[in-house]
Amino acid sequence: MSQEAVLGFDVGTSSSKAVLVASDGTVLGSETCEHAVSRTPDGIVSMDARMWFEEFASLGAKLLGSIDARLAGIGVSGMGPCVALTDSSDAPVAQAALYGVDARARTEIEELTQRFGADSLLEDRDSCLTTQAAGPKFAWFYRHFPQLRERESRFYMPASYVVKQLTGEYVLDRQSASQCTPLYDPQTREWDKAVWAEIAPNTLPPTLLWSSEMAGTTRADLGIPGIEAGVPVIAGTIDAWAEQESVGAVNADELFLMYGTTLFLVGNADHRVRHASMWGTTGTRPGIYNMAGGLATSGSLTDWMRQLTGETDYSVLTREAAAVPAGSEGLLVLPYFEGERTPIQDPDARGVIAGLRLHHTRGHLYRAVLEGTALAVRHNIEVMEQSGLHISHIACAGGGLTADLWPQIVTDVTGRVQTRRKYHIGASLGDAFMVAQTIGMADSIDEWNPVSKEFVPSADFDFDALYQDYKALYPSTSGIMHNLAARG
Repeated sequence: MSQEAVLGFDVGTSSSKAVLVASDGTVLGSETCEHAVSRTPDGIVSMDARMWFEEFASLGAKLLGSIDARLAGIGVSGMGPCVALTDSSDAPVAQAALYGVDARARTEIEELTQRFGADSLLEDRDSCLTTQAAGPKFAWFYRHFPQLRERESRFYMPASYVVKQLTGEYVLDRQSASQCTPLYDPQTREWDKAVWAEIAPNTLPPTLLWSSEMAGTTRADLGIPGIEAGVPVIAGTIDAWAEQESVGAVNADELFLMYGTTLFLVGNADHRVRHASMWGTTGTRPGIYNMAGGLATSGSLTDWMRQLTGETDYSVLTREAAAVPAGSEGLLVLPYFEGERTPIQDPDARGVIAGLRLHHTRGHLYRAVLEGTALAVRHNIEVMEQSGLHISHIACAGGGLTADLWPQIVTDVTGRVQTRRKYHIGASLGDAFMVAQTIGMADSIDEWNPVSKEFVPSADFDFDALYQDYKALYPSTSGIMHNLAARG
């Protein structure tokens, strides 16, 4: 007899991943497909939304066609906040605008900030307007696609688009909605209909649900082998918050750190938290609020190093970097190679490699890049704690954890104990767990994904002085950065 299993699916920046998990948490199989985003010199980063469901169908069919299992539920997530606007039949009006790496709406950010007031936005919406906010991107689309003012449209993020194709239900989870500043009201945890009518008057707001809440069941006409009609589908959420679920970092005072194309941080609190340079959001569960932050580059920066050096094997670069002493023998990197998100919020920031000498090798450079991202994490944590957030420990997940060096460097730089679990598959595992918990198949993530390693800070090198140099380097070079950015 076929065993019951749940399917988790996540759309990332550079790939999509699906995982099939048995009721006891055993990962029965996983499938991945890579894809590319479109980038333009003027800061537009986009993707065809139709790809999101096409990849779900392809990966889901592969898994269910190769493993003898009866599908009991589906959970989904995706990068975000994204803005995909479609017509009433779900045909895209244009390619979807991606999350904070997409800087198209700078003018609209300025206009809406002037309209609502920076202080009022922070007080009422828990976040100021930055490239991470979805609201200004709605305004950008309405400015550049005037047909949106003439007919009804719909709004999707990756998870909600897949849910719509699976179930026919037009929904969005509250966590994702809370990143649509200023369209969402964190006090009521509902859409602000007056603001919505002003910014996106002809776009129908999706119904809001909690991330683990049932959105609907699969349609009978899907045509995906292995997925029958009537399979429960949850609302899902943004990938970092699904990964947070995969490692159990969902309680107040915990910090989740995601190692991916970008490093992303989510701190939890039992009350609303805010800071002008960070992102205050609603959590995936009732009663939890978040302060989030994210780097613009991290895993993408290590990939750049790999391509630049001509080394195809990450393990070789990691081994060379591990042989370099902490502090990279005088090298310091500002990892702002595509601008920076939190806490400096500067899309025109640029990467800096300071202290280069002729004896430095690619191992030195690679280690300095890892240390630079770790220093950026420390900067984010410092601002979070200044805002009143208490952080007891760090739980981590993501593709950057295949080797111990990077998380150990982050632990050493931040001085924080960090835990890694048995599976660090990422968001797709969190998706699977959320739906399993919703349908009564699973209880605790500790049973599904126990802690496998604890990283403890080393006393071999004092990063405090290097951290002060790190914080001083940006303000002392930002003027030159901006001049260079203006030249391309």
